Amino acid sequence: MTGILIIVAAVVMISYLIGSIPTGYIIVKTKTGQDIRTIGSGSTGATNVKRVLGKKWFFITLLLDAFKGALPVILAKVLMGDAVGFGLFPVLAAIAVIIGHSKPIFLQFKGGKSVASGVGTILALNWQIGLLIAFIWAIITYFSKFVSLGSIIALALSPFLMHYIGHAPLAYTAYCGLGAVYIIYLHRQNIVRLIKGEENKVRD
Repeated sequence: MTGILIIVAAVVMISYLIGSIPTGYIIVKTKTGQDIRTIGSGSTGATNVKRVLGKKWFFITLLLDAFKGALPVILAKVLMGDAVGFGLFPVLAAIAVIIGHSKPIFLQFKGGKSVASGVGTILALNWQIGLLIAFIWAIITYFSKFVSLGSIIALALSPFLMHYIGHAPLAYTAYCGLGAVYIIYLHRQNIVRLIKGEENKVRD
């Protein structure tokens, strides 16, 4: 039992550290020398990277953050499997990742909003549901022109999709629900701007 707890603690810590790797910050700093936290929304996420470096680096950051989210969950599943704790072990890794992305230890706990890394964790838990969520996000973002709206709606739907379509372990559905609440909370200022009609569009 002690051995399992040590493994759990180690995976959670490693997952948090991986989540804390500030992809957007590193890319912008390397390419321009600027601190992305002083630009636009101050987020280290892909949307803010686009403001500085354009569409190409938006997608590169998006993919890297998704990979960053998926990797620890995959490792957790390999180490312990879905069956141990009814899927709880990969979920703990997923929680640590999105907290790491939004509150990175390497940037004084000021990071992004965990959308891409969050979708990455869901892809690792259930790739079909992860792809469906990514598709919903892309469609809503494309037609509304608001990345934040696509993110909020796609993640709000994630627990229902995981439960009713994915037929996943309860821990996976619970994670999607809690993760959605957390990420939507991180978008609270975007929600206010959407209501006021002041939110920035991804394209004009």
